[in-house]
Amino acid sequence: MKKKTRNWVGVGTSLMTVAALTLPTTGAWAGTVTVGAGSYTNTLPAGQTGVQGAIYKTANVTGAMPTNDWWSSVAWEQYSDAMFPHPLSVQAAQAGLKLGYPTQVGSTNTMFGSMANDLTLSSSAGTYPDTKVDGYSDWTVSMLFSNGTNSMRVTSGHGLPFVYSTFVNSTPKLTFASAPTVWSGANGSNVLGITINGHHYALFGPTGSAWSGVGTSTLSNNLGGKDYLSIALLPDNTAATLNAYKTYAYSFVTDTKVNWSYNAATSKVNTTYNITTTAKEGTQTGTIMALYPHQWKSATTPLSSYTYDSIRGTLKTITGSSFNTALTYQGITPYLPPVGTYDNATLNSYVEQVRTEANNHNAGTSPDTYWGGKYLQRISNLIPVAQQLGNTAAVSNFESFLESTLSTYLKATDSSGAAKANNLFYYDNNWGTLIGYPASYGSNNELNDHHFHYGYWIRAAAEVARNNPSWATTANWGGMVNLLIKDFANWDRTDTSFPFLRNFDPYAGHSWAAGHAMFADGNNQESSSEAANAWAALILWGEQTGNTQIRDLGIYLYTTETQAINQYWFNIDGTNFKPGFNHNYASMIWGGKADYATWFTADIQKIRGINVLPVTPASNYLGYSPAYSSNWITQLKTENGNSNAWSSWADILWEYQAMYDPAGAIALYNANPGYIPEEGESKAHTYHFLHEMNALGQIDTSVTANTPLYAVYKKGTTRNYVAYNASSTVKTVTFSDGKTLSVPANSIATSAAVNGGGGGGGTTTGNVLYVKSGGVLSTTAGSGASSDTIASGGGVNHDGTPTNPSIYTITGLNGTYDSTKSTGFDLFVDAGVNIADGVQAQVQYDFTGDGTWDRTETFQYFPTNDVANWEDYTQAQGLKSATGAFSNLSNGKVRVQVWNAIGNTATSLRVNAGTTEGSVSKVNIPFN
Repeated sequence: MKKKTRNWVGVGTSLMTVAALTLPTTGAWAGTVTVGAGSYTNTLPAGQTGVQGAIYKTANVTGAMPTNDWWSSVAWEQYSDAMFPHPLSVQAAQAGLKLGYPTQVGSTNTMFGSMANDLTLSSSAGTYPDTKVDGYSDWTVSMLFSNGTNSMRVTSGHGLPFVYSTFVNSTPKLTFASAPTVWSGANGSNVLGITINGHHYALFGPTGSAWSGVGTSTLSNNLGGKDYLSIALLPDNTAATLNAYKTYAYSFVTDTKVNWSYNAATSKVNTTYNITTTAKEGTQTGTIMALYPHQWKSATTPLSSYTYDSIRGTLKTITGSSFNTALTYQGITPYLPPVGTYDNATLNSYVEQVRTEANNHNAGTSPDTYWGGKYLQRISNLIPVAQQLGNTAAVSNFESFLESTLSTYLKATDSSGAAKANNLFYYDNNWGTLIGYPASYGSNNELNDHHFHYGYWIRAAAEVARNNPSWATTANWGGMVNLLIKDFANWDRTDTSFPFLRNFDPYAGHSWAAGHAMFADGNNQESSSEAANAWAALILWGEQTGNTQIRDLGIYLYTTETQAINQYWFNIDGTNFKPGFNHNYASMIWGGKADYATWFTADIQKIRGINVLPVTPASNYLGYSPAYSSNWITQLKTENGNSNAWSSWADILWEYQAMYDPAGAIALYNANPGYIPEEGESKAHTYHFLHEMNALGQIDTSVTANTPLYAVYKKGTTRNYVAYNASSTVKTVTFSDGKTLSVPANSIATSAAVNGGGGGGGTTTGNVLYVKSGGVLSTTAGSGASSDTIASGGGVNHDGTPTNPSIYTITGLNGTYDSTKSTGFDLFVDAGVNIADGVQAQVQYDFTGDGTWDRTETFQYFPTNDVANWEDYTQAQGLKSATGAFSNLSNGKVRVQVWNAIGNTATSLRVNAGTTEGSVSKVNIPFN
């Protein structure tokens, strides 16, 4: 499912989660359950609409009910809509279970793999009043058709060419639209090979049973005193194939289970798909499994020769009880380092537009959980930008906004302890789900889109955790954040308060958006990029809070889903789409089709952009194939009247283009200054992103790192390495090509040249003070470069505290403060071949020369590399702290202190350089 677009006014809504759900009610009013500093209610809030009470299930199904699955319509309605486990399609009906092999057809805007009713499996009991879920596993469902004391139980699942059935007080009957061709066996045989509608099946009755009705449109089996039957879709109609499938015909699948692991050293996600079987005859274990392209392309288990066609592409098979895949996790970072050559004043003006806009604060409105979440992430994306600019007012404003908004919605009572009817979360014990109010797009009554909605809130919580770790502790608000994660991505099989991985289908490799799946084409997902955004949020939250279980869950989900996205939405290999489909991309994936359309508009720019937004550093998977990405934009341009003057969501499309052609994207951006940002975007973030990508280059998938938060880019022949360290101590990150980065605590580091115009608020204009030996700052440049020694940090962390600094001072300054500028500097430093050193700078102003430092700016330290060369440490590293307000200079003084915040060796600072020599250490002060 997805939402209709609309204009949104106001701020975000929603909540976060806890590690384990405690259902007994406690708190200020009946129905309130306290979780750390937050709470939820298990009583439906007054005036709100919940989800239907009836669940079509038997007493064998206990605990939270899975939703958002390929088979969910069985639980939601009397029978079911079409379901697509692939290679089969199935549908529960009054007459029994319809099944078939979907025929694949491509048309201009849709690829169809629709329900095919080759035959109906029923029994001598006749028709059934309903169908109920009688059991399920990670990718199978067992359905009970019951009529009094007579029943038929059928199990079907992803990748299973078999359906397995058992009978009580009845015998099986198969009904066809016309008599099938029987090419193996005859009346009296227990196994038949048949063809109907050009599709081949094997009908496996128990040994000693007999089929009857050959030559008619109805076949029956007497079961020979047994109670089981299996049917297999065959890839061909040869005796050899039938016999190969017969080997597994009586090995009934009774359980399926996925397990995953993340290996940081290799950046690999290893996934094991296990099947448990029970032998109805003999001792055979295992079965035949059909793998989707995203699976067999990364499988480490040998494949068999049998294949099937499907709407997802060719399915290849394996035999056995399990198979394994290995995917490379290419990393994400919470934000990009300040390396772009943008104009600081322009960027800061965009940040200020957001800080001062009317809707920055809630203003009494209550946006729903989708639009509110988008707004929270919009602000989350701007905090690092504001920090790099040194705009402390914006940083404080944005952080306060996130904390207060999240805390409001993570609590079910108001400040007086009274129950709220809105801006809270409600736990539905019947289905086992958390519903946020105000709800939207069926997130309440249909349980749609929870991963889309809540993923935005988790991302915002991760940004709060980055800046205020105490807020994110389990005892504070982190418990509710973890609980919200469990609603849509419960990783704990022992916690039955929520279903296991509600939104994510571990076999299909991607999420489903509709809670109920009540459609003729099965379940669907439109905005795959918002699903990826949710999984990236789990990575950031888990890493920032030290919860490796959630972090590794996020890495598994993100790595697997982005692989599926690039296969099925973007078809980057060009192997999965059907002839006749006129596009190189599908915007909406269904169980039984793929569309070039959306739920909310026919605008082709949005048809494309809905699987790109929101753009963050976690969107890098969209740039894994630059050639494909270029073709994607080229086709959109053709469909848009051969024009790339985008009239809607231009920023989203420019950001996509920037992943392979940043210069071209910047040119388009510059040509359209009056564009209207997408609702979850801002001009500040887009401007920043385009220029950062222009400096970093394209994503390089050939190199990995031994840390979760990393990325590798390549501009020309130069690799640019980026890593973020969420821990409280310095970390050395090693990349697979041997490159290392020393990453300070709670900081980002990069091998790319940090540009003096790129952040920290630094200006490249205004008065320049040159750094000279002897502790001098001068208004004139030097004439012969030399170097000063910066004392070793002695292996002690001096972050933020000048220790044995080299000090450079100038006095007698007069000047008028220019509020459009800010402090900037270029300090050229070198640690030689040593590692793990970090040079730090502090700039101080005494505006009247009275001996009191009126303003002190301390910048984040700069981790030096292990190559003997001058590195440019600039204000773009980020402002760590600032005290005091600016004023005019009257006989004033400026002092710069430089020291080693970390490390065990001394470093060098280049001084006395002339303007023609290059690598000139200097300080820019914001005065005229």
